[in-house]
Amino acid sequence: MAEKRDYYEVLGVAKNATADEIKKAYRKKAIQYHPDKYSDKPESEQKAAEEKFKEAAEAYDVLSDDKKRQLYDAYGHNMGPQGFGGGGGGSYGGFGGFGGGGFTMEDIFTHFGDIFGDAFQGAGQYRSSGGRTRRPVNKGTDLRITVKVNLKDIAGGVDKKLKIPKFVACQQCNGTGAKNGTAFRTCQRCGGTGYVTQMRQTFLGAQQIQSICPECNGEGKIISEECPHCHGTGVEKKETIVEFRIPAGVQDGQTLVLKGEGNAPRHGGVNGDLLIVIQEEKNSELIRDGQDLIYNLMLDFPTAALGGSAEIPLVDGKARVKIAAGTQPGKVLRLRGKGLPAFQNEHVKGDILVNVMVYVPENLSEGEKSAIESLKDSSNIVPTESTSKRIFSRLRHIFNKENRGE
Repeated sequence: MAEKRDYYEVLGVAKNATADEIKKAYRKKAIQYHPDKYSDKPESEQKAAEEKFKEAAEAYDVLSDDKKRQLYDAYGHNMGPQGFGGGGGGSYGGFGGFGGGGFTMEDIFTHFGDIFGDAFQGAGQYRSSGGRTRRPVNKGTDLRITVKVNLKDIAGGVDKKLKIPKFVACQQCNGTGAKNGTAFRTCQRCGGTGYVTQMRQTFLGAQQIQSICPECNGEGKIISEECPHCHGTGVEKKETIVEFRIPAGVQDGQTLVLKGEGNAPRHGGVNGDLLIVIQEEKNSELIRDGQDLIYNLMLDFPTAALGGSAEIPLVDGKARVKIAAGTQPGKVLRLRGKGLPAFQNEHVKGDILVNVMVYVPENLSEGEKSAIESLKDSSNIVPTESTSKRIFSRLRHIFNKENRGE
């Protein structure tokens, strides 16, 4: 399989290109490689142009969407349950709106027909190399749900089973909308062919265009008697069990796409998709920072001064760490590999960073006060100038990091 080209390179724009520049660049590429311009060319040239056309559409699908573009800028083609470019099958089609590159020409016109206007046959119509216009794919609407996950789910991935109300194909008419699925009559406008022919003026000159019949939407037939169960819509509302897996390493706000699990379209076609929005539940002890987890450990003064051990919470379980004598506030202990896995690469894991703080008691008994007073003038108790600078430097770093939201 050929290596995918950079999407910015495909459209010929800079990485800081504006949305308008990206749209103009895509339209230019689409016009350059539109199949209508290659209809009289050898088949090899037609196929090459079609691939360029699809490549530009895939690039535009990602770069025209702010969230997809942000993910692409950060992770390249590897982002998404199967990546922007797909590959690997599975239930997910990736973040690209065309399911990772397996899209058709009808998909492109359905999604981006407004980009072309009337320069060609219009949105949803495409003249194949055989000369006949293909009917646009009738696609159902997408569904969007929010799924809550905790750190344990994120660490290992989790299987979900949900009952979702959605439109499914009517069982009485098999989604056709016609009574018993057979009550149709031939469309008079197109004579049952599903196509009408007309002359249209384009920038390529006058062309005879075969387009989808508007009367029957390319079906060649019209419902003569509606299905009484769905009233001619071809769909009915039902609660459906949907099973899917949340992969390890997902992030809050990330959207996964489950192809074909959305609403069924009216009068048959392709189901929409199920968009699964990840909502990460906050952990009471661990703070997520990418793949790393942060734990704020509050030590008592004797343990910090004399050394000892402390219990640290993990995603699943506990760990005991050694506390060296003389541990200072601001010191960071690192538990390597105990953090969260990278998305799509469970073998790469972050760390748990233990941020040490030392508790200064607020209420002391007379005996405790006396004991501390006796140590007050000890050379080992009073901090030196270099020690103070080192501690302040650590605390300033932590303070600045928190202010930056890191």
